[in-house]
Amino acid sequence: QVHLKESGGGLVQPGGSLRLSCVTSGFTFSNYAMGWYRQAPGKECEMVAQISRAGDSTKYGDSVKGRFAVSRDNAKNTLYLQMNNLKPEDTAVYYCAKDPTVIAGRRLGGYWGQGTQVTVSS
Repeated sequence: QVHLKESGGGLVQPGGSLRLSCVTSGFTFSNYAMGWYRQAPGKECEMVAQISRAGDSTKYGDSVKGRFAVSRDNAKNTLYLQMNNLKPEDTAVYYCAKDPTVIAGRRLGGYWGQGTQVTVSS
């Protein structure tokens, strides 16, 4: 079955960097666009980044443009999110997702990992 597992989260100071990874299995990774999403307590689920099957097209949420970069290694079935110049408002649980359905900020379908916590604080 489809399995997504994120790693790389942690506590970082403002201005710092983290690299998240999402190892996948159970499907042909190179056949699917993938995405990173995040959700902070009491807030809606937010699209962070999306990447095409071949990795040649990307899309970012307005709040992370210019600071985050999504990439993928289809040979390793792995999705990445490089996060630079982190801000306290980036604090959230970060999820990778396949075929996600998010309506009105709620995760309603698709395949999601268990998430990895990112905390930006001094």
